[in-house]
Amino acid sequence: MDLRQELNKTEGFNNLGLLAKQVVEGFIAGMHKSPFHGFSSEFAEHKIYNRGESTRHIDWKLFAKTDKLYTKRYDDETNLRCHIIIDNSSSMHYPVIKDFSINHLNKIAFSALATAALMQMLKRQRDAVGLSIYSDSYDFYAMEKGSERHHQMLLKALSETVISKPKNKKTETYTYLHEIAEKIHKRSMIFLFTDMFQTNEDDSKLFEALRHLKYNKHEVILFHVIDKEKEYHFDFDNTPKRFVDVETGAYINLYADTIKENYSKQVDTYFTALKLKCAQYKIKYVEADINNSFNDILTTYMVERQKFA
Repeated sequence: MDLRQELNKTEGFNNLGLLAKQVVEGFIAGMHKSPFHGFSSEFAEHKIYNRGESTRHIDWKLFAKTDKLYTKRYDDETNLRCHIIIDNSSSMHYPVIKDFSINHLNKIAFSALATAALMQMLKRQRDAVGLSIYSDSYDFYAMEKGSERHHQMLLKALSETVISKPKNKKTETYTYLHEIAEKIHKRSMIFLFTDMFQTNEDDSKLFEALRHLKYNKHEVILFHVIDKEKEYHFDFDNTPKRFVDVETGAYINLYADTIKENYSKQVDTYFTALKLKCAQYKIKYVEADINNSFNDILTTYMVERQKFA
């Protein structure tokens, strides 16, 4: 059975941890076809031996099987610190959904489940993870830790965020990115989930804040969360509709085909500019279409983690 169909049996987001675990298990099961072949139980229990390290903890039994040197890992080890940031403005709750399932996600639900899956990967590595959620205020903050109690607290915060229904919540992402940057003192990998729809049109402020996040040699990955079918291709049937800005309440009545071509051109120009700016500031840009699987999210984590180590 298809993974997405299987996950569809789980009611809503009442058990986000279980959903995340199944997403990760499905991802790992497919890794034998990828460059990350070998990511298995050893991934959680061992790390590659580096020349110059003590040989006391080398796993010689594993060496006999693989002809490679690995050292055993212990529960108190943390090789990586990761902080995940989620935009919880009203636009992230598009489209409006009553009954969530793996086949029926809006932008905030996609971001929350992707975050929970990343947390599951980090947990396997015994790495520390922190979480920030913001809208027109700083909704939630937890510093980086690796305990099970901490993990469950973050899952609860994510679930509550998904089922919340913020109305006319604007955001100026750069304000909170500066605040978050001030809180993260040790070198970390930082994931940001946002649709990049800003109340303030001055994108220079946003990228200054992203540059601030790179302070202390942090690695910053921007997951640009979009409903590509609607928000990029503007794929609506050509009947009269009222399009409402969920953050300001402003609206316009029109036929979709009237503006579809010009809309798509302007959005494409904006997205291209975002990608170029990210490249300029050495920020990893990843398109996260809510209609696709989570494989691009998790593969990005794997690639960036190898570079970060």
